[in-house]
Amino acid sequence: MVIMANNQYQQVMNDTKRGEIRLSMYDYPNNNQWRTKDIETRFISTWDGEWFYHFRIGGYKCIEWLEIKVETQEIRKDVLNILKNIHVPGEVFDNVIRVYGYVELCKSVNYI
Repeated sequence: MVIMANNQYQQVMNDTKRGEIRLSMYDYPNNNQWRTKDIETRFISTWDGEWFYHFRIGGYKCIEWLEIKVETQEIRKDVLNILKNIHVPGEVFDNVIRVYGYVELCKSVNYI
């Protein structure tokens, strides 16, 4: 459990799943951009398209959430299929898919 600014968070995804996302997105033919939010500093990274090295810099421990841009319906469908096969917690927005690493205690989260 992570405690931050009077809020408590629980981890809902492990490093194995994060690694599966990284490798699957690296192998995906479209160069989808991603960004993350740090659970400790609250910093939201800039959008990045490099999955193989950049995504794992510093490890996965502090990733509260990962967002993946999906700019067309075809890409959205493909990325959702990838994430469904990995079975990760997340939400789908118009042009972004958010995958959770941590959620607040007592907050429900759906799986993609």
